[in-house]
Amino acid sequence: MANSEGAGPPSVRIGDVRGSAFSIGGTDVSNSTVNHGGTGADAGAGPTAQELLEAVQDLRAALVRLPRSDGRTALDAELDAAAEELEATGEEVRPGLPARLRGALERWAPLVDSVSAATALAALLTSFGG
Repeated sequence: MANSEGAGPPSVRIGDVRGSAFSIGGTDVSNSTVNHGGTGADAGAGPTAQELLEAVQDLRAALVRLPRSDGRTALDAELDAAAEELEATGEEVRPGLPARLRGALERWAPLVDSVSAATALAALLTSFGG
């Protein structure tokens, strides 16, 4: 599969998705969809830093099941840094962190396109906009 220019590895683009459910993955890939539409008092409120941390930790745990590679090591390092930042800030998601995580998912899309934890993290990141 080629990217939009017709050459190179497949790529993931995460746009602005609100109140929608979606799933990413290749052929014969089973993963979950996530719906962050919200209702009542929580409608319009974005995910918390704790939810983002849990999604990052879930993806890190899922990576352990993938074959070792330079890409897996690099993505794990990026996720580890994000988890440390989220743990250090408590309830705050610092500006720039969602964009860095989004970029990591885009860079390593061929590695994580079949990992359902990547779908959950991508869904949370769309709630942060940008």
